[in-house]
Amino acid sequence: MFENLKVVELASVLAGPAVGMFLAELGATVIKVENKVTGGDVTRSWKLPTEDEDTDISSYFSSVNWGKKSIAIDATQDGGRQVIYELVKKADIVIASYKPGDDIKLRLDYNTLSYINPRLIYGHVTGYGKDDQRAGYDAIVQAASGFTYMNGSPDSKPTKMPVALIDLLAAHQLKEAVLLGLIRRAETGEGSYIHTSLLQSGIASLANQASNWLVGGKIPERIGSDHPNIVPYGNTFKTSDDKEIVLGVGNDQQFKKLCQVIGRPELAVLPVYATNRNRVQNRDKLNRLLSEQISKFDRETLISGLGEAGVPTGGILNMKEVFEQPAGQEMIVRDSEESENGKRLTGVRTIAFKSNSMNFAQELSAPPQLSEHRDEILKDILGYYDEKISRLTENGSIL
Repeated sequence: MFENLKVVELASVLAGPAVGMFLAELGATVIKVENKVTGGDVTRSWKLPTEDEDTDISSYFSSVNWGKKSIAIDATQDGGRQVIYELVKKADIVIASYKPGDDIKLRLDYNTLSYINPRLIYGHVTGYGKDDQRAGYDAIVQAASGFTYMNGSPDSKPTKMPVALIDLLAAHQLKEAVLLGLIRRAETGEGSYIHTSLLQSGIASLANQASNWLVGGKIPERIGSDHPNIVPYGNTFKTSDDKEIVLGVGNDQQFKKLCQVIGRPELAVLPVYATNRNRVQNRDKLNRLLSEQISKFDRETLISGLGEAGVPTGGILNMKEVFEQPAGQEMIVRDSEESENGKRLTGVRTIAFKSNSMNFAQELSAPPQLSEHRDEILKDILGYYDEKISRLTENGSIL
């Protein structure tokens, strides 16, 4: 869909690079400009103890950097900055994650770059907004947007979510805005400055928990995996084979069928449990009763029985089990080239939709090593000759 689109990614970590990978999956040429001085995107060094120390491609870096070309540049030097300007002249989109003011200091802000390329769409993600110079860290913004306070069990401390969800929510906001910018440019020929913050992206995603306060006047508290408005929904239970399931009972009829399958049909007609409102008010006692009954079944037998009865339920899967599912297999992206040992690197796609009118890349190039594509970018895209490249490397403008 975007095979003729050119993207310059001046972003690091997760939110901005996730937008870049999204565009790469749709066929765009994405040039990842990394900071030469700091050794590139910081996530290159965010490694598990089990990862290879001798590569600069960490599993974290791999999560959102498939299908890109990398060049390392010192943007504080005129020579390095000029390379970026030349790339911007040929670009459709710039993705940036500078703190407010840093983009201006580097002369890589929208006003500067749009003067070079008036059709440019500049997507900018910050932590707290254009007037707040604080750096945005997902764990801190999870707390600032209310997620950490709500997350956890009643007897636990406030708990950060195990993925950088705010970064990913901000990436989705920026993707949508960039696509709107492309539509507007097709209609008017004009570029756009687009901005989102981690904080407002998180707040925009609070959904019913926000309205529980704004409309219902109740501050959401930690209730584990229980749902504040529906019971039993999100509740987890252990089966006889020491595995766990989660229930998603959304109405009274489904609750009735649940009670029949687990051998306690009378629960569904007791006034204290017959309606969702009453189940919410009596959730603790009901959960104990359900837990007692569910512990008599093995997981697969119970899931099968509930599925046949139309009761939403599923097993709680670890990451290995997630990717053993057919749907998980479909989300795997594989390197377009085999490595020396005959294997292909694998990762997970950022696109989870399908279309009858658009083709997505079935294979993507692996996440790049730092400045792996320097000569390709400078020679093939910008037309630089060897002597000029040598001068830029000798004076430290590029790696």
